[in-house]
Amino acid sequence: MTDSIDRLFGFKRPHGRFLERRLPDRLKERLNYLYCFGGITFTLFLMLLFTGLLLSVYYSPSEEHAYESIVRIQETVFAGALIRAIHKWSANLMVVAMLVHMARVFIHGAYRHPRELTWVAGTALLVITLAFGFTGYLLPWNQKAYWATVVGTAMPGTLPLIGEGLTLLFRGGEDVTGETLVRFYSIHTHWLPVVTFVMLWAHFHMIKRRGIAGGM
Repeated sequence: MTDSIDRLFGFKRPHGRFLERRLPDRLKERLNYLYCFGGITFTLFLMLLFTGLLLSVYYSPSEEHAYESIVRIQETVFAGALIRAIHKWSANLMVVAMLVHMARVFIHGAYRHPRELTWVAGTALLVITLAFGFTGYLLPWNQKAYWATVVGTAMPGTLPLIGEGLTLLFRGGEDVTGETLVRFYSIHTHWLPVVTFVMLWAHFHMIKRRGIAGGM
């Protein structure tokens, strides 16, 4: 089927450098599913992006209507509950897949020279993924999400000198309010996706340039 599509659109030849990737001989000789978790993580990110876009059509990031919009998505919108469930479980599975992927890279020593920057970019993507989860957790605007955010944003306040300023920056004020909700929604749907795409490009570019480590 892919060959038929390629005959129509001629995609493979002009994009060969992007599609083709050098594989170590050890990976060609035997199938190792541990090397698939990077691709699984990226696939889950694409699912999150797609379902997030669908949810944003009906979600209202305001103190008065956020919870009501979630109830509407769950109970009224066609397939809304399913789409939200896919979004939620994709987020959980993405964290698990990323941790497995990074554990494999660490155990196999693939973070060593000349792939140090690939590891740094991957670690940055892990931090971004956790930030996605933290900012997205508040968006349902229920009691559980509210108090979890109160605790989470209070933690940086224990740091000397900068702690109080960080808490004010995260909350947009002294307390968790509608201002915090709008701020988290902006970070979750605008800032973090942009940073993610930049880091993904850097990560994939360095994998293309340096290749995949063959393992131990």
